[in-house]
Amino acid sequence: MFHGKRVAVVMPAYNAATTLERSCAEIPSDIVDEVLLVDDASSDETVSVAKKLGLRVLVHPENRGYGANQKTCYAEALRLGADVVVMLHPDYQYTPKLIAAMTAMIVDGPYEVVIGSRILGGTTRAGGMPFYKYVSNRFLTAVQNLLSGSKLSEFHTGYRAFSRDVLVSLSLAENSDDFVFDNQMLAQILVAGHPVGEVSCPTAYFEEASSISFSRSVRYGLGVLRVALQTFLQKRGLASYTYFDAAGAKLDGGGAPHSDANGAG
Repeated sequence: MFHGKRVAVVMPAYNAATTLERSCAEIPSDIVDEVLLVDDASSDETVSVAKKLGLRVLVHPENRGYGANQKTCYAEALRLGADVVVMLHPDYQYTPKLIAAMTAMIVDGPYEVVIGSRILGGTTRAGGMPFYKYVSNRFLTAVQNLLSGSKLSEFHTGYRAFSRDVLVSLSLAENSDDFVFDNQMLAQILVAGHPVGEVSCPTAYFEEASSISFSRSVRYGLGVLRVALQTFLQKRGLASYTYFDAAGAKLDGGGAPHSDANGAG
């Protein structure tokens, strides 16, 4: 616990067997009460490695997508009574050493959401981010800030922490099951007016780290622009989109995954 608040780390996983142990080794066990891994039908040994590490494991019987994985992550973390939920990718692209700082910024205030920004520290390219990804990240973030009226350094990080109150207030079940889920969720948070903080987060790109292909990156970029436009229209009352409705849909993970917590259901 951290200052009396229960902290859960959730890991949306797909073929993360080679990097999972490194990621878990740096999770601060003195403040984290629960580490939950949701496996999206991996074809490698992700599940068996997670069990050996003593993680709570849920398994999607078939691949449902990155967004669907997160829906299961958050639904289960809330069911377990978490007051703060930190989403950490198990591919060791983001350092788990920032979990304590991100948690403190929520528990002690003044934020309800904290994101680990790869841009703030100015070391993104040195960490190995491909040039086209860096350029697209900066362009899309600029457009999103303009249309949403925010001033975030990055919208595309996969390292995020949320208060329980935020998670139960959002219509996450209405969001995409694909990669654009992250942007829809952040758009929901901004439209609702939840305060968002940022911490500088070094990142590492290497062979085992997960990364989507160029074609999927293009599709993701188009989806981001669509969400940015919808955010603009929603904030100005020019249109209404159901996923912006507060608590408009029950977050149940989109279906019941197999449960296997340390070998027990």
